Amino acid sequence: MAAVLNDYDLAARWIAEAKRAVAFTGAGISVESGIPTFRGEEGLWSRFDPRLLELGYFYDHPEASWRFIRQIFYDTLSHAKGPNDAHLLLAELERRGVLRGVITQNIDGLHQRAGSRNVVEFHGTAWRVVCTACRQKASITPELLASLPPRCQACGGLLKPDFIFFGEGIGPENYRKSEALCRDADLLLIVGTSGEVMPASMIPFEAKEARVIEINPEPTRYTEEKSDILLRAKAVAAAKTLARRLGIDLS
Repeated sequence: MAAVLNDYDLAARWIAEAKRAVAFTGAGISVESGIPTFRGEEGLWSRFDPRLLELGYFYDHPEASWRFIRQIFYDTLSHAKGPNDAHLLLAELERRGVLRGVITQNIDGLHQRAGSRNVVEFHGTAWRVVCTACRQKASITPELLASLPPRCQACGGLLKPDFIFFGEGIGPENYRKSEALCRDADLLLIVGTSGEVMPASMIPFEAKEARVIEINPEPTRYTEEKSDILLRAKAVAAAKTLARRLGIDLS
């Protein structure tokens, strides 16, 4: 059955009725906070070589890889606007007991900054590093990034951002938590992701018993194969409209 288009009243009713809602988010929820996407005409890979984030290249050329990482992730993230209304709506739905958790492909930490507590960072986080030798983890600091490549204070090993590189497997715990949340969901909110990145793109298909509301500016593979409602809009505009229907003040 084709997805119902732009029925905000029905979407708001489903959200209000949900007991075990889950959100699955991608780059589109953060782009309005000033976080660039990787893919598309304006994406980072249209201007930079994705090889810089391949795991093998990182180990062979850690300084070059880290210079790219510092420029793209930390210089950019430090100038981001912070959580937007889409992040805030999801955090408020969790606070009200409607949303069980957020599964995000993003590494920017904006869901947590908005107030979401149960966040599965499927691809990891940019705000932490892990030692490639002793596996000790530490938070990112300006001092740590002052000298590249950064080294572990405990053992002197090479530090790597604690997010998934090309050629690196997804953490099994994140995979398990994501699948469990979706399998138990009675409502799935898909926000700002086109379903192009494997294996994350398969996670929503675990929500076999859930109603599915998709928020995206353009139809996606989920629109064709999974969604019951498509709210064809950017994340912030859709969130504001849904918040009004639900009587939620995002200010």
